[in-house]
Amino acid sequence: MSPDQVRRAELALNVGTWAITAGAVLYSVLTVTPLMAGHSPVGWHWTAPILPLVVDAAVVIVVRMDSTLARLDANGGRWPAALRWMTGIMTVLLNTALSALNRDPVGVAVHAVAPLLLIVTSEASLAYRRAIGRALEARQAAERAERAERQRQAEERDRMAREARQAERDVAEQRERERREHEARLAHEQREHEARLRREEREEQARREAAERAERERREHESREREHREREASERERAERAAAEQRFRQVAEQLRQELLIAPAVSEKVPEADARQTVHVAIAAGLPQRRAVELTGWSAGWIAARYQEARETRPELHAVPDLTEGTPVPATTR
Repeated sequence: MSPDQVRRAELALNVGTWAITAGAVLYSVLTVTPLMAGHSPVGWHWTAPILPLVVDAAVVIVVRMDSTLARLDANGGRWPAALRWMTGIMTVLLNTALSALNRDPVGVAVHAVAPLLLIVTSEASLAYRRAIGRALEARQAAERAERAERQRQAEERDRMAREARQAERDVAEQRERERREHEARLAHEQREHEARLRREEREEQARREAAERAERERREHESREREHREREASERERAERAAAEQRFRQVAEQLRQELLIAPAVSEKVPEADARQTVHVAIAAGLPQRRAVELTGWSAGWIAARYQEARETRPELHAVPDLTEGTPVPATTR
């Protein structure tokens, strides 16, 4: 029988035992209560159900504790047995007392069924549980012995396997020692070869570094020479630009003085001449109204030419406005 079947059998036993117990308790309360009501003092009839409930509670305790002790494979001694039989006898007497007082043997037999069934069921369920416990213990002991035998056999197989593995390890270690010695010789030869290659690489690297150092020195020398030439060219350019600016300022001042004393024209000069005059006026830093006087052209046309000069010749940026009273000299950049 499998463990599941045993558990199902125990479940059926428990359910049946408690069903019989519940039915017997209910039947006992219903049967004994009229008896106690008829033998209670006046005014105390409400206490009639107490005695059957107390006796039936003892029955429930006995059934429950017997089930627990049987599961633990323990014996409670004489007192649990005495309580079990005492509660059983009390239940029988209380259930049959009313019929016995009425001299009704059939009633005595009928009312004795439930308590007697409860007593026998509790004893039988206890015996069943103990028998199941002994059977399970015997099975567990057999299983333990079988497991121990299997474990002994497994240990023996493990021992033999360990010995075989140890022998294989010894052979493998011998081969490994020989392999390591061979590899050590090869590694020594490889190290010597690599050391020779490194020496050759260092020598080659030293030659390359010397060549690179010489090339760097040559490039640095050429760079210094180029920077020196560029500085000289830049200084010459700055000197030439400063001289050109000086000459431009002198020419601009001279043109300014000439234009300032030049008489105003009475009518428009040709456009080409007017443009040239405006260009000279801008270079000389004259205000726009003076350019109007020298060309005879309108202030709007002159202002447009000044604007064009600002956009196309930014170096002539200091062009005064018509509202300015004093001209500002132009600068060359």
